[in-house]
Amino acid sequence: MILASPSPAALLLTALTAAAYAWPAIRSRSMTGHVARIWVAVAWLLHAVLLGQSLLGQPAYFGFATALSMTAWLVATVYAIESRVYPQLTTHWVLSALGAVVVVLAAFFPGKSMTGDTSFWLPLHLALGVASYGLFGMAVVHAWYLGRTEARLRSAAEPHSGLPLLTLERLTYHFVLSGFILLSATLVFGYGFGDVVYGHGHAWRWNHKSVFSVMSWCTFAVLLVGRFGFGWRGKRAVAVLYLGSAFLLLAYVGSRFVMEVILGQRS
Repeated sequence: MILASPSPAALLLTALTAAAYAWPAIRSRSMTGHVARIWVAVAWLLHAVLLGQSLLGQPAYFGFATALSMTAWLVATVYAIESRVYPQLTTHWVLSALGAVVVVLAAFFPGKSMTGDTSFWLPLHLALGVASYGLFGMAVVHAWYLGRTEARLRSAAEPHSGLPLLTLERLTYHFVLSGFILLSATLVFGYGFGDVVYGHGHAWRWNHKSVFSVMSWCTFAVLLVGRFGFGWRGKRAVAVLYLGSAFLLLAYVGSRFVMEVILGQRS
């Protein structure tokens, strides 16, 4: 396994971003919510610069760690917007810690270079896929909050997120539906326009990535039908959400992790 060697400037920026994410996680018990949000906002801005260097540089790089990094940044973005609408939402240390981890991963596993002969449509295809990752990531975060809130209510403790159960549940499935629409667009784009997206001779193939992608799509479809058609809720619905998210994570991130890290392939 060969790691990439970031430049000193990139390494410094990565360290600053990871530290800005990690500090609220380390000081979660003593740091106020306002101060934590300031730290995460600084980390978010530094993170955006890192992503810009990776995706807009010459050549641009993209791989499993970059996809995770973009997903974490999107989750932070949506969560920040949502916290303005629902001030009761708190900055949880787990999200900050995950941000720190994926930033470091992306620095040392940048993925493959997007060469000059890359199709113009491939970045759009990747953007749709990563956006669906971000929305399903938000759904998972809310489902986790939902479970914690239910457990705390049963034990007569203060709700963990500060949001009512019905609001958390509604938000969770709004994110699932939005993610499902983007995932559907990603699959249609890749399947129907494979030659345009991947270049001539590289049309849709039934490999691990496509199989897991279709499995995740089917799982989320079952979840949405169960939710809106049969009123699914609670642990059963959340379990299906987690399963579909696991399939989706294995689709691109899992496949590229095996190729880039375990097999050492950059092509």
